Amino acid sequence: MNSPPKKSPSCEHPHAAGPVVAWQVSEVAFERAAALFRAAGDMSRLKLLHQLDAGECCVSELALANDTKLSTLSQQLRVLHSERVVKRRREGKHIFYSLADDHVRELIRAGLEHADEAPIAPSPTKKRK
Repeated sequence: MNSPPKKSPSCEHPHAAGPVVAWQVSEVAFERAAALFRAAGDMSRLKLLHQLDAGECCVSELALANDTKLSTLSQQLRVLHSERVVKRRREGKHIFYSLADDHVRELIRAGLEHADEAPIAPSPTKKRK
């Protein structure tokens, strides 16, 4: 016996504008964005990104400023570089890192600004009997 087709939930309030349509994003873009957020989601790496927002730094400067071993820092930078969040350039024996582009800069700034906002008070809830 076939069951009747399931109805989609509908919104029937007076301000309903119909179905929400977002711009088309490929599965690959979703996967890459998720990887980017995972890379930036570690607090140590986020602090590095915040530091790089001020400008390009060499690895030894970053290690000294963060009181971090070079091996630990290199691993963190490798993750960020593999997800195209930072770029690097070599000058002699030194490797310099910077944010990959303005999209990354805006993303990091917006995330930190949002996190620094005062929390919104929870809305009052009705007591259930």
